[in-house]
This record gives sequence, C-alpha cells and structure tokens, in this order.
Amino acid sequence: EPPARHGARIRVVLTIGVVALPPAEANAMPALELVCCMGAGYEGLPLELLKSRGIATANGAGTNDDCVADHAFGLIIGIIRGMRTLDAQCGAGIWREVIPQPPNVSGKKLGIFGLGTIGQKIARRAAGFDMPVGYHNRSPKEGAPYRYVGSLIDLARWCDGLVCATPGGPATRHAVNAQVLDALGPRGYLINISRGSVVDTEALAAALREQRIAGAGLDVYESEPDRPEALIGLANVLLTPHMAGWSPEATQASVDRFMANAA
Repeated sequence: EPPARHGARIRVVLTIGVVALPPAEANAMPALELVCCMGAGYEGLPLELLKSRGIATANGAGTNDDCVADHAFGLIIGIIRGMRTLDAQCGAGIWREVIPQPPNVSGKKLGIFGLGTIGQKIARRAAGFDMPVGYHNRSPKEGAPYRYVGSLIDLARWCDGLVCATPGGPATRHAVNAQVLDALGPRGYLINISRGSVVDTEALAAALREQRIAGAGLDVYESEPDRPEALIGLANVLLTPHMAGWSPEATQASVDRFMANAA
C-alpha cells in the first residue's frame, strides 16, 4: 500500500538497505519516530532528513554475520574447487582422470575489502584453512592481527582470493574495476557478499570471458532482482540470489532485534 494513505498513522518503519525509504515517503509520515533496517546495510535511508527530524535509526548489524560469513566461505570453496563444474561433469559421467585438478583452498592468501564485523568473521574462518589474511579499509583497524594494505589494487595484487565485505553506497561504487581485476590476475578469484554496486559488472564479465581472472563467486549483483545477464552462461562463475544473510536463525535474530529496537 502507498504510505500516503496511512502516512499520518505510521510511527515505525522496517525496511532493508537496498529497498530504502525515499525522502518523499518519509515526508508523508509526520508521526515517524523510528526507522530500522533488517540487515547491516542502510545505504537507502535518507539519513540527513531523518536526523533533522529527530527520528531514531537502527540496523541489524550482527544478526546475520555468521550466516553471511558461512556463505562467503561456501562461495570461496565452491569457486576455487570448481564445484559447479564438477557437479555437471559427474552428472555427465565424466571421471576424474580427464578433469584438470582444482587448486587447494588451504594456504591461499585471502584479501578482505572491508574488515567490519562480517569481514572479521570471514577472516576467523580463513584461519581454519591456514590462509594468510590481508585487508583494505579506509584506515587500519586498531588491534586487527591481519596485514593492512593501503590500496585495493595492492591488496588484489597480493591475494589469491579477494572478498568484498564493504558497505555499499556511492563511496564504494565500482571500487572493483578493470584495474583491480587485472591486479587480481589469471589465478585470482573474486567473491562478493557485500553489494552488487561495489563491482563493475561489465568489467568483471570481460575479465571472466578472457580468463584474466580465474573465477568469481557472487551473492550480489547490480541488476538485482533481475539476473546478471552479462555473467549468465560463463563456466567460471558461481551465483547465488542475495541469500548470504538468509537463514531461519538469522531472520529470527533480525526480527528479535527489530522488536527490541521498537520496544
């Protein structure tokens, strides 16, 4: 229902970062007191407007971190080990002798773009795989026991797998561009569980087609909810439909957090 019909009665809004709350809708709600986002992302909120009206804001940071980090590692293992291709080959009756050996995951250098709460949980999981971890943030994270790399392009040059775990929004739009992908190189893998806007889809499609990078595992893409046409049919890509933060456990935790914030 358009909020204009009930705008005067609405005191609390629950949304998600990519669905947002347009300023016009917020302005149609004079009694608004609280706006919550289910997950960690809140890039679609008109923060200045809400702040100027004294409206409280909150998000669900922490409620689905484990789920996202687990899913990220599934994409890391799945794309490096070529699980999707192996599944198809097995179904076609192709036996291992004629299949090129996929690389180890253990021991590979993992680069994390955005060492927030989710990035740190991915790094902790990487320790179980004996993976050296480096990261790029705007500035070093105090107390982080990982290698800080001052630029994203240098991090891509250093690592074997680059995981995007940074917030979305204008500041990170197309941060992973053709130059970063070339720095990652033909034996490098890209994993994105943050926002589709962080990666230049056309540049990624070209790098995958020309095998300038080894593969990509993506839970997010710029065309959501429509499929990323430029990537469909490429053998060296593993796609999931923005599900990394979705589990019954994570959803319950998000709802519990929202109810607590509202209370």
